[in-house]
Amino acid sequence: MTHIAAIGERLRVVGLATAGVVTFPAEDPEAVRAAWRGLPPEVGLVIVTPAAAAALGPGPLDAEDPLTAVMPP
Repeated sequence: MTHIAAIGERLRVVGLATAGVVTFPAEDPEAVRAAWRGLPPEVGLVIVTPAAAAALGPGPLDAEDPLTAVMPP
């Protein structure tokens, strides 16, 4: 089964857990990159905050797997 994950500032991602999303609160760029590297293989969609997207850069966001979506600001 494919899972959904969210990476970014705690206040922006914590509420997604109520919908079954696996959250990875990350307050700084290094924590964002560490969370991305630590994603379980069963994650098929990653929702990232705009700050997390900036920390990751275009490489991970352009990858086909996992799919990524950036939250609106």
